[in-house]
Amino acid sequence: MSLLHGVGEFFALDIGTSALRLVQLNGDAQHGFKLERFAYVPLDPRTAQDTSEAGTRRMGEIVLGAMKQAGVKTKNVAIGLPAGKTFTAVIEVPNQTEKELKKTIKYELDQYIPMAVEEAEVDYAVLGPSPNDPNKAEVLLSSSSMDYTEERMEMLERLGLNVIAQEPEPIAMARSLAPVGSQDARIIVDLGETSTDIVVVYRGAPRLVRSISGGLSALVNTVATTLNVREDQARRFILKFGLAQDKLDGQVFKALDNTLDTFSQELLKSVRFFQNKYVGAPVLGIVLSGFAGVIPFIAEYIEVKTNIQTIQGNPWQLVQVTPEQQQALMSVASEFAVAIGLAERENA
Repeated sequence: MSLLHGVGEFFALDIGTSALRLVQLNGDAQHGFKLERFAYVPLDPRTAQDTSEAGTRRMGEIVLGAMKQAGVKTKNVAIGLPAGKTFTAVIEVPNQTEKELKKTIKYELDQYIPMAVEEAEVDYAVLGPSPNDPNKAEVLLSSSSMDYTEERMEMLERLGLNVIAQEPEPIAMARSLAPVGSQDARIIVDLGETSTDIVVVYRGAPRLVRSISGGLSALVNTVATTLNVREDQARRFILKFGLAQDKLDGQVFKALDNTLDTFSQELLKSVRFFQNKYVGAPVLGIVLSGFAGVIPFIAEYIEVKTNIQTIQGNPWQLVQVTPEQQQALMSVASEFAVAIGLAERENA
């Protein structure tokens, strides 16, 4: 993996459960980005999760098709690693030189990660001084299964691509969604198809990363069962009417109330965990992404439940798009947080 290093020209690839997203940007964070190329390809979840030889070959064909559709020429690619396949944490170590830190991480790694050291791919980035001890520094540590990362790399390298970075999806999406220039603590929430990523960003860096089970498909199942409708109908109800209490007699709201109340409590649990370490650092906002970025009235619901200002985030906040691109992306723009975050990595 490579968390923060410059990588030159490349494109970003986010292979999700229900869609593949490709983005190539031009520019930088200081002067703004311009959308050069993009592609969105819906996926059958069975295809995305098929690790057989035939499944891998089919995914490779889809990647090449997306590249052709977007007009990508570079062979350099940065890819996202699902939160469920990674472990990310902020640890504290004594202040030391870079050389000493490498030794510390190497020889004490088994204390920090929940997998066998010899089976893990690990990377780290120094965040700065510890908020509680001036003699220590905070380090963002990320690990993933070596088998999984090598499997992904091999699939892409067979296509003639050069994988220049693999980055946990929560870190990538936090990069694109965090309010520009904010030093306050914010919770970034990405509701996916089967799981939800939660990242607390403070002073421009991730300080807490969590992934919880349950995504849009769980909400769809709840509504379908409660209202006795087909799942495709339930999905349309959620994405079109959301939690509006004057639509469908408020039946979608009633069906999801308990589930979303529990979800809101998980967000508050993250707030408490963060504030136990960063005493005196208030969490001033919640930023929603993925399907949470498009479900009507979910932001208002969460704000009432948590008493924290909640908005639907915009991963395109630093990216200039043409009217034609905007029109093409309209229905799926909120799903690009990870791909844009990967593409906004240092490009020098």
